[in-house]
Amino acid sequence: DILVDGKVCDCDIVVTCQVGDPVSLQVKLTNWSKHSVGPFALTMMPYQDYQNGVHNYDLQDAITFVGSNTFYIDTVKPTKDSVYFGALLFLYTGDFYLNIKFHEDNCSRELPLSWLCLPSVHIRATEPVA
Repeated sequence: DILVDGKVCDCDIVVTCQVGDPVSLQVKLTNWSKHSVGPFALTMMPYQDYQNGVHNYDLQDAITFVGSNTFYIDTVKPTKDSVYFGALLFLYTGDFYLNIKFHEDNCSRELPLSWLCLPSVHIRATEPVA
């Protein structure tokens, strides 16, 4: 589950926020398997989609994370949750997307480097209301 500013997000929803206001992010991972999973890392990467097949990930002048954009997860037991909190601060207006990926963090396993990607979250940063 992904929550942006406390609201559940999916790939069909555009979340609107204001430039200069921190936007809270919450990612909840639920282990529905019969076995414990982990260790792995959760990484959030913002980008802009130019609608021509080009994604711009070089956004350090437009977006900043409050805290880290990567969280390390040791183990999630069967039927249990692991919740991670973060925040973004948009410095300019525009349409941005957030890739959320889980990466294997254990070299003894043979899973691909990035083995679970959630649908991108669409966030529209607008001018502050005066």
